Amino acid sequence: MGTVILVRHGRTTANAKGILAGRAEGVSLDETGMEQAAQTAKRLADVPLVGVVSSPLERCQQTAKFILDRQATPTQAPIEPDLNECDYGNWQGRSLSDLASEALWKVVQTQPSAVVFPGGEAMAAMQARSVAAIRRHDAAFEAEHGPGAVWAAVSHGDIIKAILADAYGMHLDLFQRINVGPASVSIVHYGSSRPSVFATNTDAGDLSWLARGIKTGDAPVGGGAGQQSAKTTSDAETAGD
Repeated sequence: MGTVILVRHGRTTANAKGILAGRAEGVSLDETGMEQAAQTAKRLADVPLVGVVSSPLERCQQTAKFILDRQATPTQAPIEPDLNECDYGNWQGRSLSDLASEALWKVVQTQPSAVVFPGGEAMAAMQARSVAAIRRHDAAFEAEHGPGAVWAAVSHGDIIKAILADAYGMHLDLFQRINVGPASVSIVHYGSSRPSVFATNTDAGDLSWLARGIKTGDAPVGGGAGQQSAKTTSDAETAGD
């Protein structure tokens, strides 16, 4: 199967103000968010992505455009409705400090599998539709481009946390243990026997090793030698000429 790079959108005006934006329209990247998205796009520039898929919300499409603009082969970022932000219902648009006083807040923190946002979505349903979307796109990219396909999905914090929890084999009630910052990169390879998580919540570091593809097979006992940077390999080959 392929490898998906999960990218959260950069910081928004709502993030900076401590507001739960949810699916509200007109929430865009602020100046810091644009800088974060540009930095993430720079990190991914050495990775030949076979595709980029985005949540329909503006902040994700903005982040996806930064990524696409740095890719050598022009492509588009089709919209995937099932990667949309959680429908927080009546919580949408309220401040996080205000929401923290709600009785439901504690349940969100400790037992998210039991949460149904008033007038909105169940967190379990959010995880089910987002994981299904990722696996569906991954299978399609693998079928078209082969098992070495690397692609990106631009989405939201809770969505990515839910996808990572599934990949880790964690119950949804534990997903608040995962952190996903603005414009962060997480990497999941969907192998034939199980998903393998190669990175979570990174905002720096070389990603050129992804251009070589991820080796599949059994997990190396003891941890193995790790992935080799394409840049390092290129430098070594040049030095040997």
